[in-house]
Amino acid sequence: MSRRSVLAATCTGLGLLGLAVVPGAAAPTPHHQARHVLLISVDGLHQSDLAYYVAVHPHSALADLVGNGTEYTHAKTTLPSDSFPGMIAQLTGGGPGTAGVYYDDTYNHQLLPPGTLDCTSVPLGTEVSWTEAADRSQNPITLDAGQKLADPALTALPTNTLSQTLANSKALTSAILKLTPTPQTLLDPAALPVDPKTCLPVYPHDYLKVNTVFDVARTAGLRTAWSDKHAAYEILNGPSGAGIQDLFTPEINSVADAAGDDWTTDNALTQEYDGFKVAAVLNEIDGLDHSGTHHVGTPAVFGMNFQTVSTGEKLPTSEGLRGGYNPDGTPGPLLSKSLDYVNAQVGAMMQRIDQDGLGSSTTIILSAKHGQSPIDPNALRRVDDSKIISGLDAAWAAGHPGVAPLVSFSVDDDAMLLWLSDRSPAAFTLAKQYLLTHGAPANTIADSKGVYSTSVAASGLTAVYTGAAADAVFGARAGDSHAPDLFGIAQHGVVYTGGVKKIAEHGGAAPDDRDVALVVSGAGARHEIESSPVQTTQIAPTILRLLGLNPNALQAVRAEHTRVLP
Repeated sequence: MSRRSVLAATCTGLGLLGLAVVPGAAAPTPHHQARHVLLISVDGLHQSDLAYYVAVHPHSALADLVGNGTEYTHAKTTLPSDSFPGMIAQLTGGGPGTAGVYYDDTYNHQLLPPGTLDCTSVPLGTEVSWTEAADRSQNPITLDAGQKLADPALTALPTNTLSQTLANSKALTSAILKLTPTPQTLLDPAALPVDPKTCLPVYPHDYLKVNTVFDVARTAGLRTAWSDKHAAYEILNGPSGAGIQDLFTPEINSVADAAGDDWTTDNALTQEYDGFKVAAVLNEIDGLDHSGTHHVGTPAVFGMNFQTVSTGEKLPTSEGLRGGYNPDGTPGPLLSKSLDYVNAQVGAMMQRIDQDGLGSSTTIILSAKHGQSPIDPNALRRVDDSKIISGLDAAWAAGHPGVAPLVSFSVDDDAMLLWLSDRSPAAFTLAKQYLLTHGAPANTIADSKGVYSTSVAASGLTAVYTGAAADAVFGARAGDSHAPDLFGIAQHGVVYTGGVKKIAEHGGAAPDDRDVALVVSGAGARHEIESSPVQTTQIAPTILRLLGLNPNALQAVRAEHTRVLP
């Protein structure tokens, strides 16, 4: 049985909406015992999912992980609850306002558009896309992101049927493990924003404002590795551009079969895709590089991101199974299968660690970049955000004929992030008033044909923050060129989409978005349940403490006074 320990905490300065929780002082930390920290991030994994799975499967790998470590039952990820700020938080110790990264696809008021050659005559402002759009391969986007690996298993992908792709898993894994460990080379400079001061492309690692755990580990002479879903995750290298020695990034939004499906379209495809990264991690546990061809030693800091649970939550159906949750909040058939898959893969890693004699020197940290909302299928309302943005632009144009559209860029999943062409108080006031007084049609989960049958008030939002108020939500400095000019918090269950292909999303402020799993297990971890509020930003200084490094070597830790996990 776990020993329940409720540590005394002084939670001060809850701040706006309680979003800036400052955890209380950590209990004294014993001398570090870890030589290796394996970080496993499972997109969409709520604490409730983990608790349910362990209760139903008490002899599972996940139950073993929880039973041999500290489970944090009130952990929150970032706001916005997106993959990029969520992952960066775990590896820098800072939220989006400190790190300067608010989503994977955003806008910056002080950079120039990709491909700009004359930097003296082009207006400032451009989309900043750290997605597959930055890959060298386009039309089609390939699993190797444009490296042009000639293996037949890869070159056949655009002509495969779904079943052929799934049947060819072993060959695909062998082929994609040959991917470069330096994915900066897979990014197309012509697809990157341009710095007006240098007139040179801005790489993802240039965009990040603070250093990472990998930077600190490399400075200490330790080996580092990571696996994730886009080449643009080279942002985790940190400002040095060299924090990760072995970065494996097969492109998840690449063409997987002749139907044009990517690896997120079908949950079985997502499992195959995640299997590539698991193979890389198993090689690294064995002391090899991700390709399994060079002996380099087991990394001090390494790990990967899983996508399988995320697609199990978002897809209405896949493999003939219903996606998402049951009305009582328990995982439905597809999500249950997804959790079983992740459990099996985590178990394979744990078994390999033990087989290689690394159990006493390895700490495993399990968490999530984000959750997914809504859990309750009856709460779902799908709202076409494009119609809302068009209406807002029309309202602005009515009083300002001949000017540019007010909305320069928007990101709307289950939150609303807008960057505006006019950043005046008048523009902020109009945008906020329009959104909060505009009714929008919504599509319920029962409407499989996409007929809009209900409506939501206030554009599907509960609150709208603009300008300095929006900066305050994120902890950003006033006028940060990276930050959105407007942030709208969605009503619970609202998902912004023009179709009916997904039943959940992330990015917002709801508990379903932000309440994620967090477990620290193995070397240096205590066996207990910790119920005090913590943040996923606390993972970064904890990794360094476990390895005997100084958490204050992280710039974001110093800026936000981020504590080591209790």
